[in-house]
Amino acid sequence: MIDQQIEIATKDGHTTTFITHPERGGPFPVILFYMDAPAIREELRDMARRLGTSGYYVMLPNLYYRAGVMELGPLPADPEAPERKRMFALMSSLSVPLVMEDTKALLAHAEGDKAANTDIVGALGYCMSGRYAVNAATHFPDRVKAAASIYGVQLATDQPDSPHLAVQKTRAELYFACAETDVYAPPEIIEEVRNGMKGSNNEVEIYPGTHHGFAFPKRPVYNRDAAERHWERLLALYRRNLSA
Repeated sequence: MIDQQIEIATKDGHTTTFITHPERGGPFPVILFYMDAPAIREELRDMARRLGTSGYYVMLPNLYYRAGVMELGPLPADPEAPERKRMFALMSSLSVPLVMEDTKALLAHAEGDKAANTDIVGALGYCMSGRYAVNAATHFPDRVKAAASIYGVQLATDQPDSPHLAVQKTRAELYFACAETDVYAPPEIIEEVRNGMKGSNNEVEIYPGTHHGFAFPKRPVYNRDAAERHWERLLALYRRNLSA
């Protein structure tokens, strides 16, 4: 595997981006891996590597670069802790238009790398970034062939870029993995997403016995069986849609 961490120029500055892909056999389909709210950390880089070993050019950008923040470090469990309040402020500073501008820059960089095939793109987002992965499919419909939201938030809103409306704007295959217990995506929101996906080949799956964050090994709510199931679903999704 080849790993690199580089600065990619964007409309608003430079985003530090971790890129990983196999050493041989390219060019590889691109997977845009959008970070969750706790920001870039080795846990996410390891997940990017796991994707990359299956034959993908994985890009993991720092979305908090506009605030001059890269890694947040350990976060206390107390929601009132200053570190957590800072994280939520950073999360709220992002928007779909900002992240889609960053996505343009990421794809422009990948176009210049002979290891990347930017005609075949997948997207992946956890937590705050589930909606960004889905919007990548709607904003870049000729490139993004598959997108996955893993316990995503703000999946059904009154905004035109709401993920539950994505079927109308993309032919990409969409997959929504949802925790059974999730205060950030309660059952009534998941039902709206299900209704929005009706009549399509997209899937909304609830993982029994899980809580928000179940796929991350470093989280107290980590559920090994569910995490491995989500990897199986992701890799199958990309195999179906990201072949040349």
